[in-house]
Amino acid sequence: MKKSLFLIFIILGLSMAHSQDLMSYIQEAEANNLEIQAYSFRYDVATEKTNEVNSLPNTELGFGVFTSEPETRTGAQKMRFSIKQMMPWFGTITARQNYTSSIANALYEDLVVAQRQLRMAVSQSYYKLYAISAKREVLQENAMLLATYETIILKSVEVGNASLLDVLKLQMRKNDIDRQIKLMDQQYLSEQTVFNHLLNRDVTLDVIVVSNLTLPDHDRITSELELDLHPELIKFDRLYESVVQSELVNKKEAAPSIGIGIDYIPVEARHALSFSDNGKDIMMPMVSLSVPVFSHKKKSITAQNNLKQKALTAEKNNRKNILTDLLVAAISEQQSAKISFDTFASNIEKVSNGLDLLLKNYENQIVNFKDILELQELQMKLKVSKIEAVKSYFVQSSMINYLSNN
Repeated sequence: MKKSLFLIFIILGLSMAHSQDLMSYIQEAEANNLEIQAYSFRYDVATEKTNEVNSLPNTELGFGVFTSEPETRTGAQKMRFSIKQMMPWFGTITARQNYTSSIANALYEDLVVAQRQLRMAVSQSYYKLYAISAKREVLQENAMLLATYETIILKSVEVGNASLLDVLKLQMRKNDIDRQIKLMDQQYLSEQTVFNHLLNRDVTLDVIVVSNLTLPDHDRITSELELDLHPELIKFDRLYESVVQSELVNKKEAAPSIGIGIDYIPVEARHALSFSDNGKDIMMPMVSLSVPVFSHKKKSITAQNNLKQKALTAEKNNRKNILTDLLVAAISEQQSAKISFDTFASNIEKVSNGLDLLLKNYENQIVNFKDILELQELQMKLKVSKIEAVKSYFVQSSMINYLSNN
């Protein structure tokens, strides 16, 4: 459920077709990304470690032969067999399991963070591809307009209403537009390589992006309080808990270990004698204690754990401040992009009306063609800036979604 909500917020304001495209790319990235796979394997290793600590120390087996056989009333002792098993203090194994589980929980948060970062990276790369593609389309439209203007101005030259200098300026503009289109193609291929690497697939595969993006009417309201539940901060809580569990293991291991075992000594029967228990083997059950008399090591571990807890608390507070700054900056830049978008959209409409008027007046020989070119170039720059504002808005939205509690 949380994953679905996250994806919905990432694609807020997009069309349904675009939503499905971006969602499918994100799902493909999560399934194939090498970094995610590495984090997943680390988590599996940490989980498996719980089974490792759920075991007893090695069983001790002993065997010895008497080089000088001791004689007893019941016969000579030939050899000696022994078996012993040390048992940790009550609750030690459970404490170790809790410790390894807490480490696994912390690594799981690393996996969650990596997944979120991947979703953000895929989304931001997608928006960059959209911006490059949309800008290229604007340049192509501009080139087509210039071709139309060239037809008009050539007719004006024929009747003596325009000079060849005007034609030269227009052709230079067309050449510059062609140059920018070629640069856009190179930028797209470069960003497409980045995008395909995130999905861990062939870098030459085409990426299909939406042809048009519009800003939503309402922005998602995000509170700084949501950061408390962010996995980057939860990870510090998990690590803090692992230190707590480590200290419990330290205390359990400071207690004595109990050993149980048995010795078996075969006895050779005495010949030419007949009496009770002649040649009877010896069985000797044993219990032992392993007592950690010198506790300097355990005390040092306790002191280290206390320092680790303080360090984790400081790191968590510092990271929260950084995330808060990132969230505030992202919200501010998102709103700035929206303001810029509205301004550019309004100016584009005004320039378009002015350009239509200039073209009519040019046909009536009232204005200079240079004014038309300048206004047309301004219109192109405004459209490009508008696209950049759209890209910035959604790039910041992806950052906000990463930082928010989804």
